[in-house]
Amino acid sequence: MELIAGVDEAGRGPLAGPVVAAAVILPENHRIEGLADSKKLSEKIREKLFDKINTQALSVGVGIVDRDEIDRTNILKATHKAMFKALGSLKPQPVKALIDGYALPNQIIPNEGIIHGDDLIDSIKAASIIAKVVRDRIMKQYDIIFPAYGFAQHKGYGTKKHIEQLIEQKATPIHRQTFNPVPEHLPTIQWLKKNKKVGYFGERLAALDLYKKGYKIISLNHHCAPYGEIDIVAEKANEIIFVEVKTAASKTMGNVENQVNASKIKKLTNAINKYLMDNDVKKDIRLDVYAITIKKNGPRMKHFKGIEIE
Repeated sequence: MELIAGVDEAGRGPLAGPVVAAAVILPENHRIEGLADSKKLSEKIREKLFDKINTQALSVGVGIVDRDEIDRTNILKATHKAMFKALGSLKPQPVKALIDGYALPNQIIPNEGIIHGDDLIDSIKAASIIAKVVRDRIMKQYDIIFPAYGFAQHKGYGTKKHIEQLIEQKATPIHRQTFNPVPEHLPTIQWLKKNKKVGYFGERLAALDLYKKGYKIISLNHHCAPYGEIDIVAEKANEIIFVEVKTAASKTMGNVENQVNASKIKKLTNAINKYLMDNDVKKDIRLDVYAITIKKNGPRMKHFKGIEIE
């Protein structure tokens, strides 16, 4: 059979988060019922179809382009790049691609744009669902890191609540700085200091760095009474990591060993043991430390892995 991929994207319009594209090659006689434009399906149905597509498709490819590249180029170029990445990860490669909307420029694989393709072509419908579910899961992780903004609900779109929090809390590192009204609400070092947000901001930077490294973020500022709080709890494979974050603004952090001394490690150990008991953790554990300096030209970050605990 001739291998033809359907391609669609999610996330062109939001004020925050990445743009995600998916490419899907379906068997000619697939048995996936209920395929439709992802925007016309409930979250529950999308999740079920997501699993069916990944099980029955001949190949599924995903491309993700983050906020920084969206700002550096523009959303159209970023969307095209996400689609290129999605198509490039298909195995086997298709002989043709059908793109929701307009054809892709400069693509080695011959392609055709299909207006309203996510209503007409099953493989494009499937790609629409894959892209939407992948992006929604990313935004739910961002919601754990930045709970005030409501990312799990609006997925970064400019809802009333989102704009209100953007004005009050200022923009996060995942906000698109070229999308209005984000440029009017970027936090300055002075604002972080005045509002006592330096430590809070550093913890979010560390959590984002961990997420980009493939860790799942479980919680931030997890309180373990009476021993204090754990800045970040994350997991990867069969390991839970507990993270202490030390942040300074416009000055040198100094040696991290001076920031996390024996007394602090003892408190962290007690808090970690409390967390392990409360959550019946069976996985391996690790204590990491981030040392972050926030400067005008961007943050400087050091990640120290495997700090010895008592």
